Amino acid sequence: MENLSSHVDTETVVECLVRDGAVIIEHLAQAPLLKVIMDELRPHFDREGARFQNDFNGYQTLRLGALLGLAKHSADLIAHPQVLQVADAVLGPHCECIRLGSTTAIEIYPGQPVQELHEDDSFYPMRIPKVEFQIGAMWALDDFTIENGATRLVQGSHWTGQVTKNDEASVISAEMPKGSVLLYFGSLLHGGGANNSKHPRAGIINTYALGWLRQEENQYLSVPRELADSYPETVRRLMGYQAHGKYLGMFPADPDGRWYEA
Repeated sequence: MENLSSHVDTETVVECLVRDGAVIIEHLAQAPLLKVIMDELRPHFDREGARFQNDFNGYQTLRLGALLGLAKHSADLIAHPQVLQVADAVLGPHCECIRLGSTTAIEIYPGQPVQELHEDDSFYPMRIPKVEFQIGAMWALDDFTIENGATRLVQGSHWTGQVTKNDEASVISAEMPKGSVLLYFGSLLHGGGANNSKHPRAGIINTYALGWLRQEENQYLSVPRELADSYPETVRRLMGYQAHGKYLGMFPADPDGRWYEA
């Protein structure tokens, strides 16, 4: 898997994604922003992060959803222009616009074993050959290492069919420095790593989906409308406050017709 510079061009990133199913862009976010986001998330992690613990998510892992309702600065990652360019390049040929699928913060604590390998888009009950339904963006709020639970993935296990085996011999770890982002296809086998270190490691993952698909996370109910209105237009559109073409998500009361813009 390629670890690319933050100065890389979109075409190169897309080529790596199509070939391998995943790619890392290093140092795309700066430390001060990451600290602000973690400070925003901390009280929510401490208060409700254990709410989603189960056999799949793990019992030594804290999780949060609907991040745009909890950490306003997470929007700077979710709507990062360079990441959006990649998402548009991959998903754009198959839809009028893209939307957020989900937004999740994950903090893996020492003692957490490996997560089951899985595909993020498996809840969609169909496949279209050579069409990706979504792209995931995992942002490293800490350094991601093999020791502290870096995301594990099976390179080439996406729709290209280069790899089909789900065994440990095929698994690699997405090691990357703090502020980097792992981009991967929704059809790629992956999972959280085991944290064998002495410290937790945190990350934010959000997904971008084809605009005509039902969103995994209901942004309209998860984020209060007054807060949604405070975000820039790019973020609001990602949340779903736009129609897909003229006929999906129609809003006839729209006063200026902009609701219909792709």
